[in-house]
Amino acid sequence: MKTIILNKPGELHLIERAELEAAADEEAIVKIKRVGICGTDYHAFSGNQPYFSYPRVLGHELGAEVIALGGSQAIATLKIGDRVSVEPYLNCNDCQACRGGHFNCCERIQVLGVHTDGGMTEFLKVPIRKLHKSEVLSFDQLALVETLGIGLHAVNRAGIRPEDSVLVIGAGPIGLSVAQFSKLSGATVGVADMTAGRLEFIRRHGISDRSIVVKEPLTPEYIREFFGGDLPSVIIDATGNRGSMLNAFNLIAHGGKVVFVGLFQGEVEFNDPNFHRREVTLLASRNSLPDDFRKIISLMETGQIDTAPWLSHRTDFEHLSTDFATFMEPDQELIKAIIEV
Repeated sequence: MKTIILNKPGELHLIERAELEAAADEEAIVKIKRVGICGTDYHAFSGNQPYFSYPRVLGHELGAEVIALGGSQAIATLKIGDRVSVEPYLNCNDCQACRGGHFNCCERIQVLGVHTDGGMTEFLKVPIRKLHKSEVLSFDQLALVETLGIGLHAVNRAGIRPEDSVLVIGAGPIGLSVAQFSKLSGATVGVADMTAGRLEFIRRHGISDRSIVVKEPLTPEYIREFFGGDLPSVIIDATGNRGSMLNAFNLIAHGGKVVFVGLFQGEVEFNDPNFHRREVTLLASRNSLPDDFRKIISLMETGQIDTAPWLSHRTDFEHLSTDFATFMEPDQELIKAIIEV
């Protein structure tokens, strides 16, 4: 079967791999139809992705078709031919985190495309419980459910209320999904980014109430201009940029919450008196939960979320090795790239 493998940073190859063995009990084999390319993949390609080793088959944003089911199909929740979104977080179901329902941060988690080989391949074997079907959504839409799940989980972590003012820093796909769900929560939302094209995209599609151009490190005085003189009660940083993340402690309202959904390889440092004076709540947000997948699929099926405009670039396995680096160039005005398998 055709597979794209990242041998080392900057080196993607199209290879042939052996066909999969039959699905075991509670396993399914899916035919991969679409693969979303995300920041994790770009970081791995560039050589600066945490929790990563080479060689690796990338791909964890997956829209797929069920082609085989192991065990008794009579008790399966799926049938052959179902269209599914793949939840790529393979958790153990046994550690303390899993017993507490925190499947997204399982102590022994294996994320497809990060800790173990992912979906840039024709066929993939996964636990049946990690497949979320829809009889309505396209493979394009199903491939974006995981991206949206990251945003929804971050918004849930923040406990956003209609009376909140939310500053989302970073307008990549994760930032867009954070803004989308913050808006659905009824809050006032501003998105800050350095890229004018992304901010124009946000304005054009009504993803936030405010578009904030970042030309230099954000200051409290500048941010107050966009929130009626106040500071945001919630900041969600989706940049993975150390400077941006640490600066969030200076931009948050007293009594507010800071959520880091992006991450970097290094130490988070902040001034303790400033942190205490503001009584800031600091939260990390990692991956998403099964309920997030189900909720997002429902919202997409009912037309409350439209991801079609996000898909700015397309490629296939034959062209991916050359297209991948091109997508990273600033003049591409990339929002979201997807692979058609």
